[in-house]
Amino acid sequence: MDLLAEYRRATMFFEAGDPTGAARLLEPIIEAEPDNSSVRQLLARAYFQSAQLNRAEEQLRALVDRDPSDHYAHHVLGRTLERMNRPVDALRHLRIAAAMHSTNTDYATALRRVEGKVGR
Repeated sequence: MDLLAEYRRATMFFEAGDPTGAARLLEPIIEAEPDNSSVRQLLARAYFQSAQLNRAEEQLRALVDRDPSDHYAHHVLGRTLERMNRPVDALRHLRIAAAMHSTNTDYATALRRVEGKVGR
C-alpha cells in the first residue's frame, strides 16, 4: 500500500465532506505508522466530524500525550469533550490551547462558551 497516496486520498475525502470515508482510509495508515502525528490529527478530525467522539478523544489524547505543546490537539480535544457533554474535562484543554495561542479567536470563543457552562 502506498501510504502517502492513501493519505492524500483521505485528505480529499475529508475536504469533500466525507469524514467517514476519510477515517476508513486513515485507520490502516495509523496502524502502519502509529507515530505519524499528521495522520493521527486528520483521523481525529475525521472522527470528530463524523461524531465518533470516543474515537476522536482516543486519537487526540495520544497526540497530547506525545506532544503536550500541541495547542491544536488540546483545542480539538476540548471541543470533543464539550460535544460529549463533559465541560469540566473540556475546560482544562481549552484553557491550555487558549494560553498557548492567545490570538486565536476560535480558541477564545470555545473557552468562553465552556466557562459559561461550567460557571468559571
